[in-house]
Amino acid sequence: MRVGFVGLGAMGMHMARNLHRAGMLAGVYNRGADKARALAAETGVTAHTKLAKLAADVDAVVSCVSADADVLAVARGLAPGLKRGALMMDCSTIGADTAREAGLLLEPAGVAFLDCPVSGGTEGARDATLAIMAGGDPAAFERALPVLRALGKAITLFGATGSGQAAKATNQIMCAGIIEAVSEAMAFAHAQGLPLDKLIDTLGKGAGSSWYFVHRAPNMVREAYPAGFRVRLHAKDLGICHDMAARFGVALPVVERMLGEYAELIARGFGDEDISATYRLKSELFEGTNIMAAAAKPDA
Repeated sequence: MRVGFVGLGAMGMHMARNLHRAGMLAGVYNRGADKARALAAETGVTAHTKLAKLAADVDAVVSCVSADADVLAVARGLAPGLKRGALMMDCSTIGADTAREAGLLLEPAGVAFLDCPVSGGTEGARDATLAIMAGGDPAAFERALPVLRALGKAITLFGATGSGQAAKATNQIMCAGIIEAVSEAMAFAHAQGLPLDKLIDTLGKGAGSSWYFVHRAPNMVREAYPAGFRVRLHAKDLGICHDMAARFGVALPVVERMLGEYAELIARGFGDEDISATYRLKSELFEGTNIMAAAAKPDA
């Protein structure tokens, strides 16, 4: 299967390389053409400057872009060029309604659309170990599996179009709660004067461990937050979760709290840092306290 890739960001660049390693990648497109040209020079595939040209040269397209409007623009751009029976697999995180709209845009052209959001961070994208949550037609999903298996390990069809996005929204709520708990716990541990590297090694093997604790708590020790999952992107995702819950008349406390914390980080200029930058806010809770001094005294 000849596969095109759209969206060469922090996740997409790794994913496109994995498709190349699997012998599937035929062409790439990126809104900023420099990234597409660089990957084309590296892999020998074609860097397209028009979505319709990419579409005409492939049997399937994988997209990984930032926002709902971007996905719809990609679907519209691909539709004139894709042949009947082609596939579009969108790995972006968007609203379930947007996924269904993208599917309807491609349906008249005889193109099957699968929403396939992913989880696993840039590490999972690099190592082809992503968890992939799919929604769409079961027959289209079966045809897409060889492509998806080049990108991830846990690949599940959850139902009709939009179901993958509902599963991803569930994941994003979990991520919000976990990163908040990890940040808060690490700020507490620092205030207690604990050796944080030893703490991560020990608690990483305990019942309270998580992927975020093992992989992102070291960011907090270093107080450096290289982008794995950017604050502004998780804020966008939690906005989707907020809207989906609001349709039931529900406000989710974890979502609302983290939207507030992310808004503060973005306002301070930290929106492009990894979400582990929430530690910045949690550590401030202990500023000016005497906990560390008290913890150092045996009779305290």
